Amino acid sequence: MTKLTLGTHPFLLGFDQLERLVERTAKTGNEGYPPYNIEQTSDHSYRITLAVAGFGEEDLAITVEDSQLVVRGKIRDEGSDRIYLHRGIAGRQFQRTFVLADGVEVGQASMENGLLHIDLNRSVPETVIQTIQIKKGTSK
Repeated sequence: MTKLTLGTHPFLLGFDQLERLVERTAKTGNEGYPPYNIEQTSDHSYRITLAVAGFGEEDLAITVEDSQLVVRGKIRDEGSDRIYLHRGIAGRQFQRTFVLADGVEVGQASMENGLLHIDLNRSVPETVIQTIQIKKGTSK
């Protein structure tokens, strides 16, 4: 029996990139740190909130790379003069990746109470109707 993948299904022409996108998303290595929420704030906007306690604005970088929103965090070396009796606040380096759909743009980012908020906006595509003329004669 032949296995049909999403990109080879006869009714989904041109969707082969979607399958690659799903595979790439599965390989991002987001191990669960830092924890995050995704909420829909309106019909066409979303907000990603990451819990980044201990990180300052200068310790975080937000980029869009090849249709992916990438959030990186790395706390600068505080020096070795601190002696911790208990260290329970995670301050390890991280990279969290979110794949963005076509038409989704990153808006603003803000920090509040140890939470990093990133706003996303989705543009509404225009409905396009195209009429294709049928030519008489030989097909090429």
